Amino acid sequence: MRLFYICLLAMISVGMGIPDSGVCVVEFNASFNAANSVDWIDDLSDCKGRRVDIAAEPDLQREHKIVVVPTVIVFNDGEEVERFQANIMMQLEATQDDVQEAVDEIIMSDF
Repeated sequence: MRLFYICLLAMISVGMGIPDSGVCVVEFNASFNAANSVDWIDDLSDCKGRRVDIAAEPDLQREHKIVVVPTVIVFNDGEEVERFQANIMMQLEATQDDVQEAVDEIIMSDF
């Protein structure tokens, strides 16, 4: 099962950058931490979801100053709006509701 998550993370991260328009939620993780992958990214509404394997995309790791995995960043029009980082056990404590709330605030601020 762990190999499945490693392969999935690698496949999803290939060739996908941060969109310049709209709201996008990006999970930065690494294959060695696939067991702690954020499995609900694609379940968020009103935003795009992406995954980046920092081992395969070290330039994105440096650009976004990723120091712990997983890190989830909410972008609006390519700009970072909110960041959720893992604890010392490399597990994300933020919930799907926490991240969805950040997305909803961005959407509502456009009205």
